[in-house]
Amino acid sequence: MKARMESLDVLANNLANTGTSGFKSDREFYGLYSEQLPVLEKQWTDFSQGALVPTGDPLDLGLSGKGFFALNSSAGTVYTRNGQFQISKANQLQTSDGYTLRNSRDNGNPITIDPAKPIEVSKSGLISQGGQEVAQIEIAGIDSPSQLLSKLGNSYFAVTQGAKTQAAADTEVRQGTLEQSNVPVADSAVRLVSVMRQFEMLQKALTVGADMNKQAIEEVAKVS
Repeated sequence: MKARMESLDVLANNLANTGTSGFKSDREFYGLYSEQLPVLEKQWTDFSQGALVPTGDPLDLGLSGKGFFALNSSAGTVYTRNGQFQISKANQLQTSDGYTLRNSRDNGNPITIDPAKPIEVSKSGLISQGGQEVAQIEIAGIDSPSQLLSKLGNSYFAVTQGAKTQAAADTEVRQGTLEQSNVPVADSAVRLVSVMRQFEMLQKALTVGADMNKQAIEEVAKVS
């Protein structure tokens, strides 16, 4: 029952984030212990590519490939696949949580733009305004992300201590698009119903077992 409850939590969180741009679904990994009870040993994150959907907004940036946008946060550098950016009061490109997009040509400092001019972003992440190069978006490549990245909320990731990142050579930026969640909605919904039924069956079995024990104790008491 404990394993089923943990599974329900994972599936419910996945389904709740089907509309979160760049969200990566969590999966379960089970181990079989000596008492033959399935135990959810750990969760692992599926980093497969989500669909890129056109939005028409020049500040929406989708990633095609395995890289991540590198961001400055109060806790240091964090990473995301959610490319829904906005212009801050300081004219910096940032997420809705205030994390600023890093400029790889300026030691990772925030990217500052002119809000009065159109913004163009190339597939390599080069930002231009008025025909002039402004900044280069820092896109990080991370080997074995399922092992080296840990989730921070639903949209951000942090690297494990000692892990190294490098420039992502296999990733393209698609301006005017957003990567959708990679949660398989139909499969997750079917699995959620299945797990709920399993939990109900286990709960019923537990109740029946408790009733049988109670009845056995009462019968022994009568015999005595």
